Amino acid sequence: MKFRQIGALALLLISSLVVANDAEPTAWINANGYTIGADGKLMQFSQMLVEADEIVAIGHAISMPDDVKVIDAQGKTVLPGLIDAHGHILGLGQGLFEIDLRGTRSEAEALKRVQDFIGLNPQADWVVGRGWNQVLWDNQQFPSKVSLDALNIDKPIVLSRIDGHASWVNSAALQVAGIDSTTTSPSGGEIVKDAQGQPTGLLIDNAMYLVEKHIPPVDDRLLAKYLDKASEHLLKLGITSAHDAGISAQVVDFFTRSAPDLNFRIYAMIAATDPQLSQLLQNGHIEDDAGMLSIRSVKVYGDGALGSRGAALIAPYSDDPDNLGLLVTSEESMPGLFREIIGAGFQLNYHAIGDRANRLGLETFAETFQIFPENKARHRIEHAQVIAPEDLTLFPKYGIIASMQPTHATSDMNMAEDRLGKHRLQGAYAWQSLLEIGADIAFGSDFPVELANPFHGLHAAITRQNAEGMPQGGWLGHEAVTREQAFKGFTLDAAYAAFQEDMIGSLEVGKQADFIIIDRDIFTVDEGLIRDTQVLETWVAGTRRY
Repeated sequence: MKFRQIGALALLLISSLVVANDAEPTAWINANGYTIGADGKLMQFSQMLVEADEIVAIGHAISMPDDVKVIDAQGKTVLPGLIDAHGHILGLGQGLFEIDLRGTRSEAEALKRVQDFIGLNPQADWVVGRGWNQVLWDNQQFPSKVSLDALNIDKPIVLSRIDGHASWVNSAALQVAGIDSTTTSPSGGEIVKDAQGQPTGLLIDNAMYLVEKHIPPVDDRLLAKYLDKASEHLLKLGITSAHDAGISAQVVDFFTRSAPDLNFRIYAMIAATDPQLSQLLQNGHIEDDAGMLSIRSVKVYGDGALGSRGAALIAPYSDDPDNLGLLVTSEESMPGLFREIIGAGFQLNYHAIGDRANRLGLETFAETFQIFPENKARHRIEHAQVIAPEDLTLFPKYGIIASMQPTHATSDMNMAEDRLGKHRLQGAYAWQSLLEIGADIAFGSDFPVELANPFHGLHAAITRQNAEGMPQGGWLGHEAVTREQAFKGFTLDAAYAAFQEDMIGSLEVGKQADFIIIDRDIFTVDEGLIRDTQVLETWVAGTRRY
């Protein structure tokens, strides 16, 4: 479906953008440029010629037209626009307006941030925040409603864990949702209860929805506010395209109407949990004529997260021997769901963190491809975090792309061995192992779970170290990737994962002029300094956006 179906106003807006972009040819000279060449290898350039939104020449001694506008890059490093292959765009924007609990070192510090937020926002009917991580707290214990209730705030409080797979709520929120000692946990979720059978205020995975469905829905005005904030944030970081991992029918409609005004590219995945999924599949792919929006994939939710012990494991958790994790989508419903999505000609992107979820996803892909052999290319497993070593080869065998987030490894290294034990780390965050056997990898951040800064991801992929440069040699350092491999994962390989490698992902003749200028050469600077890279300019389709 093309956007010509949207209406006359959308066509006028698209036309105005095209006219605004139809400027004189612009030549960039004296650049320290890097891109992935047609042969898939890193190449350098010093000159680039752009006409309107397209690259028409690139190299070291290109021919210049007489009427060209010349810009001297003064030796600055020029790269293709970076692509984040897994994030949550409106969640990022919304989070910038809510309580940020990221980096809190204790439950008390988190509570102080809640109090401060309410003091500044007394009109809020619901108190919402995200980012706590009990693993970083002094006692490493999950929080409960008791401390929230002690704040004496007569409003529902809902605070999501950093991974988005657990919620910490107060008694007021439980009351609104009707959750008490008699409420049973939903399939794929857990209402955590104490020894007396009372809800503690901790909700895992699908149990979160019991409360969250009561939060007043956002309207277009708020969605636009979140999108603008996210756009500004991502462009400042050099991200020119982001893959939105799981959107509702409401957001499909909102993105469709917003496409003419987008300042960065969105490749969005429909949430398989949306009640209108079947109708959305029948409507077909959505691709706008300007190449700013593409909706041709669906995200299926496999399991939870490792930090909240919701990732589905083949054997029990090493630090919780009675727990195998959770399947958010039941094993029984997976075959029918996969057939519906793949049979409709859509890409299927399966969220799998634990080794059991990864195995189920790979097996179900293989079974479905036998039924629909015409649509077995470029399906993805999102996260692919913990894989049984014997299952690694199934990724290239079935052509499944591993959509992975490097900063998850450096964030999880302080608890992953506790959760898994040493033996299961052999297939955990296994970037280099997957590349060596010929698997395709696309890199991202999973913002706002992690910070959206792609240079943090590049640093983590290359060093397997945190911001302090620890541990020495990198955590599971044998799985680190080269600078070229990391760069390709955030550019051309991410574009490939969205069927867009002919349009973006590298700076080549005929491709879109999406590029960034940064303050250092990430291929020669000390690897520990890559993380601190600053973006000086961001260009999308030949127009400077930051």
